[in-house]
Amino acid sequence: MIEATIYNAAGKKSGSVQLPESVFGLKWNDSLMHQVVTSMQDNARTNVAHTKGRGDVRGGGKKPWKQKGTGRARHGSIRSPIWKGGGVAHGPSNEKVFARTIPTKMRAKALAIALSKKMEDGQILFVDSFGFSTPKTAAAKKAMIALSKIGGFERLATKKRNAALVAFSEKSDAAEKSFRNIGSVATMAARNLNPVAVLRSTYLILENPEAAIKIIASRLSKKNSSPNLAPKT
Repeated sequence: MIEATIYNAAGKKSGSVQLPESVFGLKWNDSLMHQVVTSMQDNARTNVAHTKGRGDVRGGGKKPWKQKGTGRARHGSIRSPIWKGGGVAHGPSNEKVFARTIPTKMRAKALAIALSKKMEDGQILFVDSFGFSTPKTAAAKKAMIALSKIGGFERLATKKRNAALVAFSEKSDAAEKSFRNIGSVATMAARNLNPVAVLRSTYLILENPEAAIKIIASRLSKKNSSPNLAPKT
């Protein structure tokens, strides 16, 4: 088990938490992370770019001139890619499918590796509670400034993009709305954490870490477990 410090919203130490090595103590795996992250990005890709080929462009049904006897190069259609107004050769098509299947165990291990990397680099912050009863952006900014005074987390207050991802153990509309107007901070439920979201932001803040860690660990254990099949007789 790995021991980590828990802070409150004012940036003061409030306790400690034990972290399972199976989630926060794995070694980095370049090959696995590349496969999972690029596959997730491809799955989220919206295919918009599209060009017309020679068969899609209107016109060009008539042969421009006869095959022989003119002294000019032979052509079969004015919609050839080498003609002005013709189709595009090898251009992008919105019919192309970029989606890729990601095995469940690979996705689960990639999440654990991403969390382990953040832990190794000292970029995970455990906060007991932000204590939002009503949405208030000013209070959220104040909490970020207070947490930025912790050693190693100074960029929380200065980084303008992708500074932190705040993961909540339970859904809280007040907390989510409080951080929504801070452009450098993103929010997500702990049960929805994924490698791309974890690696996109510089810091990861886990609110109510005991509950959040249980949620993450249970997700990984379910994905890593295989059904017990009885042998055939």
